[in-house]
Amino acid sequence: MLSIKPIKAFSDNYIWLVSTNEGSIVVDPGEADQVLNLCESNDIDLKGILITHHHYDHTNGLDEILKHKKVEVYGPKNNISLINKRVREGDEFNIIGLKFKVIEVPAHTLDHIAFICEDETIPFIFCGDTLFSGGCGRVFEGSFEQMFLALQKIKKLPSNTKIFCGHEYTTSNLEFACEVEPTNEYIKEYLQEIKEKLISGEPSLPSSLEKEYKINPFLRCDNEFIIDRINDKFGETNSEIEIFTALRKWKDSF
Repeated sequence: MLSIKPIKAFSDNYIWLVSTNEGSIVVDPGEADQVLNLCESNDIDLKGILITHHHYDHTNGLDEILKHKKVEVYGPKNNISLINKRVREGDEFNIIGLKFKVIEVPAHTLDHIAFICEDETIPFIFCGDTLFSGGCGRVFEGSFEQMFLALQKIKKLPSNTKIFCGHEYTTSNLEFACEVEPTNEYIKEYLQEIKEKLISGEPSLPSSLEKEYKINPFLRCDNEFIIDRINDKFGETNSEIEIFTALRKWKDSF
């Protein structure tokens, strides 16, 4: 039986704990203590670690975890020596009875990858800091075009794909989405729903691609209202990539 649970880290990070009858893995362990304490108190058989990119808030717990747990660490090619299973676009591997496929999604960082599992009834993706609920990651090392193309890759997945990202940014992302589409009542209602969920102590995640098609302006750069909004605010644009770039720059200063 599959279980995916969040472990909170830092102020807004999520480490994902994935468990089946064959064991458990964690995704992007920025901190070690919560993971190790959970494994100890719940007798969790940790089999592996997935890393989406090199930022410390996704990798800082690796060293301490590996001192206690000798497991496989799947991640991209970068300068983190503790990754012992280097993977890239198109690679597939099996762990705890799940088959994961790797896609490269550079932009937030140039080494950024995502892990997709499609062999379950409901497919899911660990997308790190590329796609967020209601938003997308900042472009630090790559280009706006790379981020746009990375999101297009994710957008091609089945619409019921569950989205497990690295941070609890949903409220601020939806506030920006309301600014982009001030007449979109669906986004306003969903923002209120998320605020109530967070007040009760529940995470806003996972989302789904089907949900993101409705609330996430960065996946809807072909939407006529958004195109008109960008053109009115920033001047005439000629392509979806230009619409996306204008949106991302607007969000950076929002």
